[in-house]
Amino acid sequence: MEEKVIKAALLGLGTVGTGVYKVLKKQEEEMTAKIGCKVKIAKILVRNLEKAAAKVEDASILTNCWEDIITDPSIEIVIELIGGINPAKRYILEALKAGKHVVSANKDLIAADGKELLDAAGASHVDFLFEAAVAGGIPIIRPLKQCLAGNHLTEVMGIVNGTTNFILTKMSQEGMEFADALALATELGYAEADPTADIDGLDAGRKVAILASVAFNSRVVFDDVYIEGITKISAKDIRYAKEMGCAIKLLGVARNTEDGVEAYVCPMLIPSSHPLAAVNDSYNAVFVHGDAVEDAMFFGRGAGELPTASAVVGDVFDIVRNIQADCCGRIGCTCYKELPVKRMEDTYNRYFLRLHVEDRCGVLAEMTEVFAKYRVSVAQIIQRDKVDDGCAEVVVITAKVREGDFKTAIEELSNRASVKKISRTIRVYGK
Repeated sequence: MEEKVIKAALLGLGTVGTGVYKVLKKQEEEMTAKIGCKVKIAKILVRNLEKAAAKVEDASILTNCWEDIITDPSIEIVIELIGGINPAKRYILEALKAGKHVVSANKDLIAADGKELLDAAGASHVDFLFEAAVAGGIPIIRPLKQCLAGNHLTEVMGIVNGTTNFILTKMSQEGMEFADALALATELGYAEADPTADIDGLDAGRKVAILASVAFNSRVVFDDVYIEGITKISAKDIRYAKEMGCAIKLLGVARNTEDGVEAYVCPMLIPSSHPLAAVNDSYNAVFVHGDAVEDAMFFGRGAGELPTASAVVGDVFDIVRNIQADCCGRIGCTCYKELPVKRMEDTYNRYFLRLHVEDRCGVLAEMTEVFAKYRVSVAQIIQRDKVDDGCAEVVVITAKVREGDFKTAIEELSNRASVKKISRTIRVYGK
């Protein structure tokens, strides 16, 4: 009996596209046993045909013309790996409207226009899957939509950017300053030539928007996510965090509260006893809390050629099984709620505060007077001897406080003559 073949097209042959091509080749022998048929890459859309030819066995499948793919009725699955908003959005929408299934790793596009893409897939009764858009090779989208569907999820948080985690790991373990750790990350290939999306938290912010939407069944877009990066974190901040029994990580946090959804990315102190504190180097981890499952953690490589390709090929295999069973479009958009997204100033967190004050009696009393005025309670305090400017350095960790109140207190403190410099404020994860 002749084996059934389902044809797919690959858009892009960069790092992840090459990884997908390799993984599908490795899976050829077992593919029929796994999913009931073969998956064949019939076309690959590239910019430079000559350069791409060195990466594939048969250069005849290469094209630089989208029309060769969209007008070919034999191609049933389109795998979009070119990234960015355009032309990726046009290609995906045209493919979905033509009745082709789509797999994408495009977090930028999904975080901004996921609803439009999922609605288009639903209208055509085809699949649009995007496991690789968040946390690379770590399964998280499918578990949220399927395995954990019996839960009311109240929090999804974690480390979802490998570059920043590598940098903070080097700063913590080797005492590096930020600039030196970034230079090493660039040299080793963990950071892009332009690392802005990573170090400013934009990459993680897009992933948080996607995670929040899926976990809480309510649309959260990139513009809803409050974002701070790690560029201001110093080796001194990390040393103080260690002294207080914490690590500093860039965390993406999404919470489903009675007042609405909280969605933010920022560096945070996290207790050393928390599992995420031990997630180092370029690894990612996502922590989920539900009313039935309680706590679950997903850990692994959050990026890279083969880990990301693993997630993409998993989506392709899922679609192939749906085609075989004639049940495509089975799980589409799951955002059936319209929950408000809270302003950051209305969220509650603990804070790490490092400041330089006059080295004299009564200064701490002045500080606590301002804190009390705005309902900021001090949980922990460290005072150091004189620093370079002749002032005393004070480090405070607060109890939970409304962000807007804390910021007002900091503004008033900064205008006090006794306070010479507020060096850093960092949120603290936990109760």
